Amino acid sequence: MLCSEAGKCNSPAQAQIIHAGQACVVKEDNISERVYTIREGDTLVLQCLVTGHPRPQVRWTKTAGSASDKFQETSVFNETLRIEKIQRLQGGRYYCKAENGVGVPAIRSIRVDVQYLDEPVLTVHQTISDVRGSFYQEKTVFLRCTVNSNPPARFIWRRGSETLSHSQDNGVDIYEPLYTQGETKVLKLKNLRPQDYASYTCQVSVRNVCGIPDKSITFALTNTTAPPSLKLSVNETLVINPGDNITIQCSLTGGDPLPRVIWSHSPSPMPRNSLIQGSNLTIWSIRVEDSGYYNCTAINNVGNPAKKTVNLLVRSMRNATFQITPDVIKESETIQLGQDLKLSCHVDAVPQEKVFYFWYKNGKLAKLSDRLVIIRNDPELPPVTSSLEIIDLRFTDYGTYLCVASFQGAPIPDLSVEVNISSETVPPTIMVPKGQSTVTVREGSRAELQCEVRGKPKPPIIWSRVDKEAPMPSGAMTVETSDGKLHLERVTREMSGTYKCQTARYNGFNIRSREALVQLNVQFPPVVEPVFQDIRQAVGRSVTLRCTMLKGSPMKVATAVWRFNGSLLTVPPAEQQDYSEYKVDSLSRETSGSYECSISNDVGVATCLFQVSGKAYNPEFYYDTPNPTRKQSKNYSYVLQWTQKEPDAVDPILSYRLDVRQMNQRDLPPKSISVRKMEKGMLQEHLLTDLKVPQSYEVRLTPITRFGTGDMATRMIHYLEPISYPNPVGNTCHFEDEKICGYTQDTIDNFDWIRQSSLTHDPKRSANTGPTMDFSGTPEGYYMFIEASAPRVKDDKARLISPMYNMTARFCVSFYYHMYGKHIGSLNLLVHVKNKQPTQALSIKGDQGNLWQQAHVPINPAGPFQIIFEGVRGTGSEGDIAIDDVTLKKGDCPRRPTAPNKAVALPGNGAVTHHKSFLCGPLLFFLYVLLR
Repeated sequence: MLCSEAGKCNSPAQAQIIHAGQACVVKEDNISERVYTIREGDTLVLQCLVTGHPRPQVRWTKTAGSASDKFQETSVFNETLRIEKIQRLQGGRYYCKAENGVGVPAIRSIRVDVQYLDEPVLTVHQTISDVRGSFYQEKTVFLRCTVNSNPPARFIWRRGSETLSHSQDNGVDIYEPLYTQGETKVLKLKNLRPQDYASYTCQVSVRNVCGIPDKSITFALTNTTAPPSLKLSVNETLVINPGDNITIQCSLTGGDPLPRVIWSHSPSPMPRNSLIQGSNLTIWSIRVEDSGYYNCTAINNVGNPAKKTVNLLVRSMRNATFQITPDVIKESETIQLGQDLKLSCHVDAVPQEKVFYFWYKNGKLAKLSDRLVIIRNDPELPPVTSSLEIIDLRFTDYGTYLCVASFQGAPIPDLSVEVNISSETVPPTIMVPKGQSTVTVREGSRAELQCEVRGKPKPPIIWSRVDKEAPMPSGAMTVETSDGKLHLERVTREMSGTYKCQTARYNGFNIRSREALVQLNVQFPPVVEPVFQDIRQAVGRSVTLRCTMLKGSPMKVATAVWRFNGSLLTVPPAEQQDYSEYKVDSLSRETSGSYECSISNDVGVATCLFQVSGKAYNPEFYYDTPNPTRKQSKNYSYVLQWTQKEPDAVDPILSYRLDVRQMNQRDLPPKSISVRKMEKGMLQEHLLTDLKVPQSYEVRLTPITRFGTGDMATRMIHYLEPISYPNPVGNTCHFEDEKICGYTQDTIDNFDWIRQSSLTHDPKRSANTGPTMDFSGTPEGYYMFIEASAPRVKDDKARLISPMYNMTARFCVSFYYHMYGKHIGSLNLLVHVKNKQPTQALSIKGDQGNLWQQAHVPINPAGPFQIIFEGVRGTGSEGDIAIDDVTLKKGDCPRRPTAPNKAVALPGNGAVTHHKSFLCGPLLFFLYVLLR
């Protein structure tokens, strides 16, 4: 990143994702370079390298895979994302977002592809069909092999040690069923022959991707191979009493190989009081909650699994209710003589249909007649509801009726419910007591909502919320109370609203429900903003502080108390209802400090805190200084650069206090750095000297204004081997350091150069192109290259820009390049003189062979300059271009006889030299010593 001519260095964030460790590679896949392939169970390590000023913050997010989800948030520079024992569902696209408030955020992504191979599953099926009448039968056997894998597995079928294929045996057919997406292969044995009775092996392979070994499964097919079959010792529906012990025998009646028997329970897991012994299931002291479906399943991977199910019902009765229907044809809601009357009785029972109901009047069994009819299953009510219908109600029919529900012959207690019918039996009315229609309580306290019910009998009251589609505090949508009172503990502001109470249509009259409404108001303390605000201002200027009430009940400021450094301030009363203000007329050291505003609404208090001062903000260190280290014998110096955060917010910066401390040592004497000019984004610089090689140092930098010292910034200085460009003897950039010798990516090109080595190269890169190692031939050595795979298209450009060289002379640019592949585009070397357009110094086009070659290019810039390596994408994915070992040296290029491998176009009068044989120099030297 370069600063502007005005010296301002604020720049937007840039980011690059790199991975650590050895990635898995599938050479036949031509996929974008932004794919990280990893074996399931290994450790994923991704690092987001960022540049930009101020220093960008990093956030990781993830999409795809099992679901779109926010994976992780961080605010650490160069954040390393690490996932131990990664699972397949954690695959997907990971995004690194870097932002620093300048321009738009930089977002880079990489797709993580998790590779795995499960154990295969082999199942056997057969079909039998008549052929030519009844002369013989044709039997066809299908061996189905299924596996979950990524990438899709390759299947190999063997009979014994013989590999099977269509061409070698007409009696077999191998195919992939429709809609299986590559995870299934079927071996079909047509018209089964004697030689087909053998052992069959299904071997699955992902071709050793990520070192995943092949897996296999074997099945022995014989003339006795058969699917499983079962029988149970009990009926499919079994009714028992609570507390009994029950044993269910599930017997195998067939199957070869011997099937495996599994017991399961739905809808819940197997009960704790159950025991499985072999294929038998025993449940001790059975409970009502142990009811359900018990499944016995036999599996031997031949045919379909055999399954038998027992519906186990544990007898129980609960919740006896009654209803009074005053007029069968529902024309009246009151009981009247001469009209029909129906009494109904219901219990919740298991099994429901086994319940018997008995009706009694005044303690005696009711006698049926033309006017007294019992209906066992009333079609107008829930199933298995008993109704006693009285035709043409008379005075003599008044009395007490008792309904008794019973499991006859079972040790289950009977349930009963009593109904009194008289002239006093009247339908209910409901109302809210006077003064209780609105209930106001404070948050965290107890609330009681009340509705009064009159009538005989009094039905239960059902409470629900009206103005919010939300459940009651208990989690249920309705709450039943017997006394009409709803008790709410520890109420919250979310419980505010309208509540409805209504009569139930059971244990009372079966008529339209009566309803009433109650309003609950929950008072809570105010919520204010800002909770905290740091205010910086120049000395002598005024500051207005405002504390605003955002929420609260009641929504009104009752009192507002201001304090300065803990002491009360006098504030005139304000007419505003939802905020309070205080004005500092003139900022000084005496008026700087902590201002606190406490706002009350008579329920609680909330506080705004303002930190007011004339202190300068902290400086922001510049981390992208090209080649900041300068070595002098056993010492080194370091170019420290920074900008000032919001310099115009306070008085001008007069100087900086610099404190330097060697790690684990005492502080060095502080220094004062004077400042001549300060603008936002303007780069400041100071040379730290006499630092000891290779020690690290902590640097603290504090701005000073007429107000006093400001906020301090701290960073660590680490010794890095310096790279000095250019110098008379010439230094070579091997790209071994992440700072790549001060080179930067162009921000207006189509894509970037990538730094990598043989050990850290991007996975799934294109085959038949690009180098396998750097020029030195060591796996650890780094080089720069462009990846031509998708999403790149023809003529896309990537530019790598050198630092600015403030020198004018004749120079020689020497570098090694690798241009191998049938789709190679071109490699251009450009020279950019300051304030002028770049000019082309070299262009190499097309495939140059699978080897590193050297080029020497003379340049003669007329002012401060940069060199630019421009890679241009060719017609396809096999077009990777790489460079390594770049040297910029004063003087002419070496004059050596060369034999270029390919024609090279050179604009102007430049000269280029290629060196194809890397061993010539060392070999000639060896022969010279030997001959001597």
